[in-house]
Amino acid sequence: MTNAVKTALLLGVLSALLLFIGEALGGAQGMVIGFGFAVATNFASYWFSDKIVLRMYSAQEVGPGHRLHEIVSRLAQRAGLPQPRCYVIPQPSPNAFATGRNPEHAAVAATEGILQMLDDGELEGVLAHELAHVKHRDILISSVAATIAAAIMFAARQAQFAAMFGGYGGRGDARDRGNNPIALLATIILAPIAAMLIQMAISRSREFSADAGGAQIAGNPYGLADALRKIDAVSKRVPLNANPATAHMFIVKPFSGAGLANLFSSHPATEARIRALLGGGIR
Repeated sequence: MTNAVKTALLLGVLSALLLFIGEALGGAQGMVIGFGFAVATNFASYWFSDKIVLRMYSAQEVGPGHRLHEIVSRLAQRAGLPQPRCYVIPQPSPNAFATGRNPEHAAVAATEGILQMLDDGELEGVLAHELAHVKHRDILISSVAATIAAAIMFAARQAQFAAMFGGYGGRGDARDRGNNPIALLATIILAPIAAMLIQMAISRSREFSADAGGAQIAGNPYGLADALRKIDAVSKRVPLNANPATAHMFIVKPFSGAGLANLFSSHPATEARIRALLGGGIR
């Protein structure tokens, strides 16, 4: 299944969830509002998802002469890709991601923490991984998932508000307003979980593929393997202040989880990624 088909399917499934939430909150009228919200969200997520995600993290664009820009430029030429825009995220936790709707409109973002922590070889491995996502055209579906999942979580929070305060006003009984307690409970619990499950479906296998592609772009797997070890260790002590809807975009899970939280991890285990890199990477 191509990424274009996956993106269309993702938009359809998450739009259906928005319609369900709208119906649960406001009956037929709520479903109409949910439809309008879904259309607007789909439009914004396709055309502006990269800008939305970058703004979430107060990312600042950097140009030629900056270490990040120079390494990305060198690797992009090696990979046969257009020059992506480069951004620095003002957070101490080490991490990075790529976004955009296609290679011609791609952006690579790295935190201040990762720029300070990694040497050039390790940083090349990380940025080559992100450029592999660009080359594989993973970035559109990843950015769309982040934007719409954030919208669903926002809608679910509105459902919580409605449940606490008895709905959104207006005339008519609770049934007319769509305030079925079971529907509201399903909205509050299932919508965010559904969004996370969809993120998992698009993330896990892609990371192994991007690791392998990144090793090819960088010329060896060792910089990325060493970087993954460092990022994984430090990010557990210094977690990123991240929106859960965007967790799947980062090279390593931006916050730690234990117990049941691991069931919803958007990334394969770092140890498994390193084993795959060193077992079948370029030597």
